[in-house]
Amino acid sequence: MASTTALFTGFSGMNANARNLDVIGNNIANVNTTAYKSSRLVFSNMFSRTISEGTPPADTTGGTNPFQIGLGVKTAGTQRNMTNGTISATGDGRDLAIDGNGFFVVQRGAGGGGQVEQLYTRAGNFRPNAQNQLTTINGETVMGYGVDAEFNIIPGVLQPIAVPLGSLTLVEPTTLVRFAGNLNANGTIPTTGGLTTLGGTTTTGLRAIDGAVPAPAPGDRLAATTRLIDIEDPQLPASNTPVFSVGQTLRMTGVTKGSRLLPDAELAITTTTTVQDMMAFLQAASGIEATAGANPDGNTPGLSLDATNGLIRVVSNTGTVNDLEFQAADLRIVDASGTTVRYPFTPSKVASADGESVRTAFLAYDSLGTPVTLDVSIAMVSRTTQGTTWRYYVESADNTGIGLQSGTGVLTFDNEGRMVDPAPITVTINRENQGSITPLTFTMNFGDAENPLTALTDVSSEVAAVFRDGAPIGSLTSYGVDNDGTIVGVFSNGLTRTLGRVAMATFTNTEGLVDLGNNLFNVGANSGQAVVTEAGSFGAGQIVQGSLELSNVDIGDEFIKLILSSTGYSANARVIRTADELMQQLLVLGR
Repeated sequence: MASTTALFTGFSGMNANARNLDVIGNNIANVNTTAYKSSRLVFSNMFSRTISEGTPPADTTGGTNPFQIGLGVKTAGTQRNMTNGTISATGDGRDLAIDGNGFFVVQRGAGGGGQVEQLYTRAGNFRPNAQNQLTTINGETVMGYGVDAEFNIIPGVLQPIAVPLGSLTLVEPTTLVRFAGNLNANGTIPTTGGLTTLGGTTTTGLRAIDGAVPAPAPGDRLAATTRLIDIEDPQLPASNTPVFSVGQTLRMTGVTKGSRLLPDAELAITTTTTVQDMMAFLQAASGIEATAGANPDGNTPGLSLDATNGLIRVVSNTGTVNDLEFQAADLRIVDASGTTVRYPFTPSKVASADGESVRTAFLAYDSLGTPVTLDVSIAMVSRTTQGTTWRYYVESADNTGIGLQSGTGVLTFDNEGRMVDPAPITVTINRENQGSITPLTFTMNFGDAENPLTALTDVSSEVAAVFRDGAPIGSLTSYGVDNDGTIVGVFSNGLTRTLGRVAMATFTNTEGLVDLGNNLFNVGANSGQAVVTEAGSFGAGQIVQGSLELSNVDIGDEFIKLILSSTGYSANARVIRTADELMQQLLVLGR
């Protein structure tokens, strides 16, 4: 006899397979969705109508099994396949993929009350918004760990990740300079420093006018305390006409030191400016290092006055790179308008500085990124059976004030050409009234372990700055993301800095997450709470830059499921049609 149970059973089969087609269709539709996780529908049988629960075996009979007739099928639920999809390179550094089980942490607004909602995604096609924050395609901000003022990661505090391309600028003051090269140990040993006299003419020195206050000592033509306005014009001898006047300026320009042109310097002439003031000015402007001690010829570097004949003696340090050359036009008097009035001195070269020496130059940067030019000269001092001794001179025209000197010291090498004391040297540059931190202090290293300065026999000495940190202003031009999620910014001045770190989240049961659409997930009742961590920790996996995770849908498998589900649907429809035919036959019998 026909049964209505078959009708409902067939209907349940059609309904279940229809739901399965929904799931399969959704998987196929998302075959190209970034980081999509496929699902499958799980069937389970409905409760059965029990005719007999069965009987146990007896002495004379065997046992019987339960007699049950099923009442159809139902959908037990869906299971999400959380295995990783294929990671595909995109060539766009803004795209990120996760090679592991973690999720990106994103944040979006949850209403007008300023509340936010923390969500999770595997789709890493992030782009910056108007505030330079990395966001998803739907506008959720990517969360991570920021940096402090020194670009150190601040762990434990989630915040939107910002990459301010083009707007973030950075400078770095110089802290270390390393030198390498070789000093010719067989070079010429110095015998003298340079000696130049500054007189009134080629035959006479300078003289104070009658009535000069204070007056030179009896028998002297000039004194260090003589005011410049009390020096007689050497072109008008015995006229008591001063060569200097108040309001004028003594300008040094064109003086050379070795092969280097020294920067211009000026001394304002007032009613109190003395010969001693002028000598101190010329010594500082010439970069003569008086603390180096007496030269081998017995002269002490610096400027001094021979009061008896009125000559000013200019003694340079030893080494050919320290030899000073003065021409008559290099020292001139100019008026308030800058017009040259005359050349007050006649230089006379007595001796030239000798001795093996070498010079190099490099740029350092202060706290504002302003370039500071420095010259480093190294001159031989002596050569003994124990090795060689050299003196280094550090000068900078960017030192605030007139003085070029920034440091000097002695370098000692053993008889195998190795530096005896390779300790770094501290250099200080005065940067007053430059707007930057003053002084600019950095270290110079002549004894780097990998590439040290040596003193071996060669044709000539060669020294160069092979490394120097610090940089002028640069703007953020690009960024990269390491495997651990660290965002490293690249600036136009060549510097790199850490800008933040992308956070990751892991769950005890990822299949328990709630799919919100738009490639987003939320914590579910059975997922467990999110453990927010860094890439590489707690099984989160590593981040791959320039790639995206593809959908994990197996299109071939889905087509097979599609065929099976379609067949199942048709078969259940056939059950209903057969049950209907039986009922029709039953009705025919009743006519």
